[in-house]
Amino acid sequence: MSSNSLTPAEIVEKLDQHIIGQADAKRAVAIALRNRWRRQNVPDDLRDEISPKNIIMIGPTGVGKTEIARRLAKIDNSPFLKVEASKFTEVGYVGRDVESMIRDLVDLAVNMVRAEEQEKVRTRASEIAEERLLDLLLPPKPVERNVEEMLGEHPLVTEETQQHIDSTREKLRRLLHEGKLDSRHVDLELTESRSGPMIEIFSASGVEDLGFNLKEMFGNMLPQKKKISRVTVPEALEILTEEEAQRLVDMDKVNRTAIERVEQSGIIFLDEIDKVVGSDTPSGPDVSREGVQRDLLPIVEGSNVNTRYGMVKTDHILFIAAGAFSSSKPSDLIPELQGRFPIRVELDSLGKEEFIRILTEPNNALIKQYTEMLATEDVALVFTDDSVAEIADVAALVNERTENIGARRLYTIMEILLEDISFDAPKLSGQEVIIDAKYVEDKLCDIIEDEDLSRYIL
Repeated sequence: MSSNSLTPAEIVEKLDQHIIGQADAKRAVAIALRNRWRRQNVPDDLRDEISPKNIIMIGPTGVGKTEIARRLAKIDNSPFLKVEASKFTEVGYVGRDVESMIRDLVDLAVNMVRAEEQEKVRTRASEIAEERLLDLLLPPKPVERNVEEMLGEHPLVTEETQQHIDSTREKLRRLLHEGKLDSRHVDLELTESRSGPMIEIFSASGVEDLGFNLKEMFGNMLPQKKKISRVTVPEALEILTEEEAQRLVDMDKVNRTAIERVEQSGIIFLDEIDKVVGSDTPSGPDVSREGVQRDLLPIVEGSNVNTRYGMVKTDHILFIAAGAFSSSKPSDLIPELQGRFPIRVELDSLGKEEFIRILTEPNNALIKQYTEMLATEDVALVFTDDSVAEIADVAALVNERTENIGARRLYTIMEILLEDISFDAPKLSGQEVIIDAKYVEDKLCDIIEDEDLSRYIL
């Protein structure tokens, strides 16, 4: 879990660097994140009693629901998983096991912690890898040993010979550091990853976990295959460093830390929660959808889930649900599930002003992305202020006339606007290309005027 203790205002400030608007949603998630820090600092006897205040975000597609949750997890360095609630209804009532989301989250946390631990031992691993590489570059010569030498009466290697070997080794080390051996190749023995036939197993629960256990069981029974690969010296050093880093990491500690991080700071984003709301039809309840809600309930409420790394308690995982709720409302969820999502925030639809800010203000603004990409072709792309306003105006207009897909409309418009420039970029190397309002109008006027055409293109 992150050691920092950002205030809600500081969390909102960090979210503002990537997401435009949606102040209410940012405040809600900032408070939820700060409450985690507060919970860690209350007396022990009260800590387990404080449960997270899960959130439902209500708003149309493309307004930033997923991005808010993802950026929040990055701020706190928390294990984060986005899962579509509708995937649990794909095969009727026997959809994918709901507990699988917890197992997936633990897998992500294990990979995250392993990478952190490997980074800590990277220096030591690179030192060991360098010695192994020097052994490959300067292998010891085979020497016949007689009985007297084995008994130690005559040294196998004289002091003079040893000094010569050490001198040669240090010379190779210096050449290696200077990059003068980069073009040389070495033969490296690598372990092939185990692979075998896929075995699909159907069971009431834990299908994914059972599959992993079978793979590990059969894999340990079979010997690991080795293969010799001829690689360059830099590649060999990288491979050996990775191998040594994996050996130096204590996987038992990694697994324990990962489970603790999931339990204390895990975030699960349940998208399309409105798709599991039962339909109001006189034919009876929608068993599949209501069944998914009832399956979700114990996970959100707090239960123990068995994973291949051990039992995981879900009591303090933060669940952020999201949905458009265009044909339903949060109150249509079963009452028990509603009670587990006490915080509800509505996200605003985006208009022209928001689109202008999205195009220019965030650290990953679309205009910055396209400008930097074309700069790799030595093309200087310049957008005037009136062109940005025109792009935003077109996006808002098309959203109004057709399906409102929020900020995602900007992606399609920008691609069409810059299609010719992107295609001809290699020929435009060294030139400056100015995008003004007239250029935008000329490129997009046909699409705006032909409403039927825009339904297919945009």
